[in-house]
Amino acid sequence: MTLTEQPALITVAAFAFGYLIGSIPFGLILTKLAGLGDIRAIGSGNIGATNVLRTGNKPLAVATLALDIFKGWLPIAITVALIGTVAANSGADPIASQTIAAAGVGAFIGHCFPAWLGFKGGKGVATYIGVLLGWLWPAALAFCLIWLATAFLSRFSSLSALVAAACTPLVMVARAAPMPMVVASALLSALLIAKHHTNIQRLMNGQEPKIGAKT
Repeated sequence: MTLTEQPALITVAAFAFGYLIGSIPFGLILTKLAGLGDIRAIGSGNIGATNVLRTGNKPLAVATLALDIFKGWLPIAITVALIGTVAANSGADPIASQTIAAAGVGAFIGHCFPAWLGFKGGKGVATYIGVLLGWLWPAALAFCLIWLATAFLSRFSSLSALVAAACTPLVMVARAAPMPMVVASALLSALLIAKHHTNIQRLMNGQEPKIGAKT
């Protein structure tokens, strides 16, 4: 079976594979292995690096960040390795781009809505960076630089993620990314912003804690 014979099936398979990888709750696994209990019982209840940091274990938070980025990148890298050469030789580039985009979307959805945890996962910032790294590394770099610049100016981690996410589809367009990935980046940015709805409300009310502030 080739890309041109069953494109829809292969795209669904790539999404499912990405979802399985993305849904691995590294923050929860690492904190439990470290004897810190269930990360969902503290702070925001999320499984991401920011909440792991609230345990006071910085190395564990860094490890969670790295692994969450990695799980966004990995399914895309494997998908590219499996279909990249076939697509290049068959002229099926649009289908390949669609399949690669699906793997990234699956990884992001898996992190945010893991079936094993009642579909309650993280907010997706680190995993989104990993997905962008797999799709178009300059977009991942731009996301990080925009985050850092916004954080430096505002001291709000959530606002930095929101601004970076909003700019990402524009970066993808500016870098002439394949259209399936541009559309996918717009979808993921919208979902990331939606996952930050409580942060947005606190920002509007002047209640969002700044970076480094004691909670």
